[in-house]
Amino acid sequence: MLTKKIVFTGGGSAGHVSVNAAIIPEFLKQDWDVTYIGSKKGIEKNIIEKEFPEVRYETISVGKFRRYLSIENMKDPFRVIKGIFDARKILKREKPDFIFSKGGFVSVPVVLAGRMLKIPIAIHESDYTPGLANKIAMPLASKIFTTFQETEKGLPQEKAMYLGAVLRDGIFKGSASAGKAFCGFTSKKPVLLVMGGSLGAVKINNLITDNLDALLMDYQIIHICGKGHVKPELKQPGYAPFEFVHEELFDLLAAADVVVSRAGSNSIFEFLGLQKPMLLIPLSANASRGDQILNASSFEKQGFCKVIQEEELNDGIFTDTLAELVNQSGVYQDKMRQKRPFKTAAEMYDLLLEVMTAKK
Repeated sequence: MLTKKIVFTGGGSAGHVSVNAAIIPEFLKQDWDVTYIGSKKGIEKNIIEKEFPEVRYETISVGKFRRYLSIENMKDPFRVIKGIFDARKILKREKPDFIFSKGGFVSVPVVLAGRMLKIPIAIHESDYTPGLANKIAMPLASKIFTTFQETEKGLPQEKAMYLGAVLRDGIFKGSASAGKAFCGFTSKKPVLLVMGGSLGAVKINNLITDNLDALLMDYQIIHICGKGHVKPELKQPGYAPFEFVHEELFDLLAAADVVVSRAGSNSIFEFLGLQKPMLLIPLSANASRGDQILNASSFEKQGFCKVIQEEELNDGIFTDTLAELVNQSGVYQDKMRQKRPFKTAAEMYDLLLEVMTAKK
């Protein structure tokens, strides 16, 4: 019997890895040989090697696609070209049945090499508008899955398929009591979960720490700060700061009554799946391509969250909006109960197999 093989790629941020991390267990369960192609130092390496030691992790040369002037921009085309040759060598050796790409700059050489070798390619786009890496890769893909229904309209009809987010199975198995115990919390005050993305968010972090005493009067706070941003001297009863969490995250999400977060697609759809009222502070257009602003706007229109634009953020607006969200949390949860815009990992596995088999 021939071994079934798949290659996953994607990286640069946790959002470019989380869908892959959700689906990989399903392929392992079905005895697929799984290879992951990523960068040598990216967050994808840490996540995949920690969570899936049985998955072969291969590295390639990576060039970052910057939207600003930098001397590194002159070097990156050569890094990408080397990355294509690196990826081609891996793909020729592994001979996968198909490639699943989550995007991020590391994915481009893999998709280009896969197309050269005529390997079917599926791409997943999480955001409202495609990122630069996926824009480059989409013409080469056999199928493009979208998280937002609006995204599908701007893509080739024969390739695009709206399916919603892909949520990890464990997201629904968290224990609120275990999450509170992990943080040393009681049941006397609501739990506020603050997340700034895998790399942290300095403005949100400062907002919490600068107002910590006042916030602790009304909330217990789980604060996922990002690497290097924890201030140990502030740790106290009711305040649990972490750089990053892995297996404990599901319990912490279960323990949360409300969430303050950036507006990365994968995270906000997990909050939606768990019916957690959200206060979203999207990354500003000055610091990004504006995708988080569109993600947050879509959720706000559907009644799933409150939004504060980063340029408007100050202590008073934050605390007042947060209080409104907590007071109206039941209204937001009712709206969220009416929607199921996501697939489980098992559902995604079946769909991916069906679609990609048809493309071969």
